[in-house]
Amino acid sequence: MTATFKTPDTSTLTAWYALDPIWQGTEPQIQQGLPHSQLAPAWQMVLLGDGSPTRYLQLLTGEPTTIDLIDMSPVGLFRDRAPEQILQVPGPRVRRQVWLMNGGQRTAYAASWWEQSHVDEYLQNRSLPIWASLAKLRTELYRDVQGIYYGHSKEIAEAFGHPGPFWGRHYLFWHRGQPLTLIYEVFSPVLERYLGKP
Repeated sequence: MTATFKTPDTSTLTAWYALDPIWQGTEPQIQQGLPHSQLAPAWQMVLLGDGSPTRYLQLLTGEPTTIDLIDMSPVGLFRDRAPEQILQVPGPRVRRQVWLMNGGQRTAYAASWWEQSHVDEYLQNRSLPIWASLAKLRTELYRDVQGIYYGHSKEIAEAFGHPGPFWGRHYLFWHRGQPLTLIYEVFSPVLERYLGKP
């Protein structure tokens, strides 16, 4: 069944949770890597690597990664306060927000923006993490990390039960040479028990 979305009234859109950065890095820093005094190697592998975070979270915690779907809203051609790479994802767009869960604990937050006409094709089961949905379809992807952040969010702090600051990133998924989706992720400090201090 194909979902239909109306043109959004941007004044009533559900907010998404961007970090208010204390520090942020760009693509050249991401490619080179950060000094280990700034971000520990294990955290760099999760944040700057091109592997699947939902798979990493499952391997780290020993628990399957599930999602708690917060919101799925049409945003049309609205920029939505998203990173500038959103302009590479064709519109009109749909924004999806989830908490990633492992063993009953929130391990990450993610917002993603999808071309409205393809969202049903790639997210056939909305209750699955993106990685699981795309793996079922055998979709070949390239994860292109474009930005990294260290900062605060009141909403994320409340959800994680931790005052922060938090590490986050955003990236484009490329498929067949075209941008498929833009994803913004923030990781919980609960991961310190598996990765050590950032």
